[in-house]
Amino acid sequence: MNLYQKRHRRAIVAPQKYATNDRRRVTVTRQHFSSSSSSSGGTTTITSSSSSTITEKNSLLYSIGGGLLITIIGGVGYVSNHVGGTEGLTRTVSFYSVAIPKYLVYRYYMFRNAPDDEWDDLHADTSRKGLNKILELRGFYIKSGQLCAANIGNAFPKVWQDTMSVLQDECPPKDFSVVKRVIESEMGRPLNDVFQSMETTPIGAASIGQVHRAVLRNGDEVVVKVMYPEVESLFRGDVRTIKMFAQVAQPVHVPALNEVEKQFMTEFDYAKEARQMLKIKENLTRAGLVGEGKTFYVPRPYLDLCSKRVLVMEELKGPKLQVGLRKNMENLATKMGFGSIEELQQRMIQNEGLLPKQGPSAQEMDKYINLLESKQQVEHWAKTLFNYTLGWLPGVQPKGNKDKEDGEDTVVLLNHARIVDDLLLIHGHEVLVDGYFNNDPHPGNILLLNGSEDKVKGKHHQLGLIDYGQVKQLSKHDRLLLCQLVIALADDNEKEVVRLMKEAGYKSRDMNEKIIHRYAKVSYDEDNDELTEGMHIQLFVEELQRRDPIEALPVDFIAVGRTSILLRGLGHALNQSRSVARAWRPIAEQVLKEEADLDAS
Repeated sequence: MNLYQKRHRRAIVAPQKYATNDRRRVTVTRQHFSSSSSSSGGTTTITSSSSSTITEKNSLLYSIGGGLLITIIGGVGYVSNHVGGTEGLTRTVSFYSVAIPKYLVYRYYMFRNAPDDEWDDLHADTSRKGLNKILELRGFYIKSGQLCAANIGNAFPKVWQDTMSVLQDECPPKDFSVVKRVIESEMGRPLNDVFQSMETTPIGAASIGQVHRAVLRNGDEVVVKVMYPEVESLFRGDVRTIKMFAQVAQPVHVPALNEVEKQFMTEFDYAKEARQMLKIKENLTRAGLVGEGKTFYVPRPYLDLCSKRVLVMEELKGPKLQVGLRKNMENLATKMGFGSIEELQQRMIQNEGLLPKQGPSAQEMDKYINLLESKQQVEHWAKTLFNYTLGWLPGVQPKGNKDKEDGEDTVVLLNHARIVDDLLLIHGHEVLVDGYFNNDPHPGNILLLNGSEDKVKGKHHQLGLIDYGQVKQLSKHDRLLLCQLVIALADDNEKEVVRLMKEAGYKSRDMNEKIIHRYAKVSYDEDNDELTEGMHIQLFVEELQRRDPIEALPVDFIAVGRTSILLRGLGHALNQSRSVARAWRPIAEQVLKEEADLDAS
């Protein structure tokens, strides 16, 4: 077993993945409080006729008990108000009833260095129960499960990724009557006044709403995002519940959760999301990075039809990236006579020298794709030659060979390495050039558009970028400071990284420069066994916190760190690990050069 596998067996899975929901416990607790109060009052009357010694002892006990009771009631009242009333309190109890015990179990397994088979059983059991409770609670917990499925930060064992993968596409939708009611309420008119037709079955359901295909009155094909009526209050309560848990169990994550809470709250205005989508589309169009024939495409929103709970935008046709890539590999494996993707990968490793631990570069992938296309071309012409010679003879069975024009004769391998490089490029432009970027680029928000393989023969691809609910804007000062930090990280210039982190607002108890440098590397650049000392990334961050507790983080850079971690997570999933700083360095240098030229002119 390699070091990477061992790290992930001992991963402490983020506690928001576990939850139970038992409303009876809240009811019983409240009945218990009421019973205790009346009992206490009754007992006071009885003790008035008892001996003075007993009275004093009982009075002391009642005072302690009464104080504890008041504290508990006050605490419950505070939590109830903090997480959204009675329903929020119910969800909080549901979360804590499993989060705390499971967190302790994971810590205990680490303490006694449990064997691998016990870790496997724990991961399998907890992930299965966690999924059931996520589907039961919905809200922010679904979003958390999606991050797990996408292996954000390379932090989750494979069994967790596989178990939670259903949340990428199969969140349980609400009845169409709910959707229809929301749309008509938001638009102030009947559904058929706006749309020729709308599919009643959603094409996707997520944590805050669901998406339906529709056709406008003018014939435009669109998709309609509809927000669930109660979701905003549930999300607020869920995030605060997790923050309260982190304040006790994992305080190092609290600053990031504060920023996450602030960013997630921007998702609850689809009209704002539509404007953000349009602005990013315009920025990237001016830069020549999106549009027809380009590597990327951003859909057009119909601003006049968007409101707080309804977003109407151009439909992009194609599967989500991870689904499309897997289908591509499955088709290739079948075409080459292999029973599975895994068999094909082993062949590539053994015979072609590809797919080592790091994975081939984009240029190496291009060479293999060209070789593969040449082999398929030779195979095609060999079949054609046979059919037009020996294939005419009586009793000879012609070889199966579909017409070249139907596109099915040749299966094109998509260049996974180039996809990762291109995604890093466009998000680097958003962050460093525009200072206006989507900080939620997980694989579920990237589409592999239909026809990519046929149009570009595998050397390129067209990716659709969707979902702009979480957009962050950097000031010019922060953007230029970040450019300098990117270059320092790419050069591994520890002294300059530390200086820039201090200028950005990083503060810790001891201001240990080694730790500041490592925190910056993990947050904005890369993660690997050497950097994290062989530890799971979450445990490594906790270890840094133990050595030199963080007091303040560069708040505006938290979203940048999240973007970096999400993109790196996609790279890890495709066996294409990257240094974000080295990928972004040319962009950062160009930005600083142009800024210097402006200052000089």
